Amino acid sequence: MSEHQHDHDQQQAPRHPVSAAEWDELYESSDRLWTTNVNPALIAEVGDLPAGSAFDLGCGEGADARWLADHGWTVVGADISTVALKRAAATDSRETITWLPFDVTADQFDRTYDLVALSYFHIASDDVAVLQKIADAVGPGGTLLVVMHDPEGIRAHGRSPDGFLWPRDMVRLLGEGWEVVTDEARDRGIPAGGGHHVRDVVLRMRRV
Repeated sequence: MSEHQHDHDQQQAPRHPVSAAEWDELYESSDRLWTTNVNPALIAEVGDLPAGSAFDLGCGEGADARWLADHGWTVVGADISTVALKRAAATDSRETITWLPFDVTADQFDRTYDLVALSYFHIASDDVAVLQKIADAVGPGGTLLVVMHDPEGIRAHGRSPDGFLWPRDMVRLLGEGWEVVTDEARDRGIPAGGGHHVRDVVLRMRRV
């Protein structure tokens, strides 16, 4: 999920939400679940790209999508939670942002995009088909940006790092046709998650 979906000021629920109903329940537990801060990695990796079309997968309450729109992008902010999307739309209803209910395991992308961004939308290690579907939504010359908690951050959320695809897995699975621009772990600059979330794993790839 995007930073505003995981960059939270409260302890995460013991069981990580999966279904739309579970995510809605989590959002309804607070007037605002995540911060309004844009993901620092999004600024660092996208700030030098020409604006175009963007798909923000797991947009939550919309901070990343709003930042993209502020910088000239036409954005689809997509999330499985309709509660999150209603909050996002209530905050920003400009025409350059479309708030879209979207379950990546069941729904299909209707087009390709210049940027597909996944901020803290961690893909399970057995969801290779989901990774491929997401990659296929990146148009020629477009960018795939994946930002993850580092392994310690994953553990701080009560989950095992072994359960997810990591950049090395994604690069291997997607194969030829992609240029790796960024593949690194870095300090976030703004600690989150009660201080547990201090480092990110960032993968930026360009379809060639």
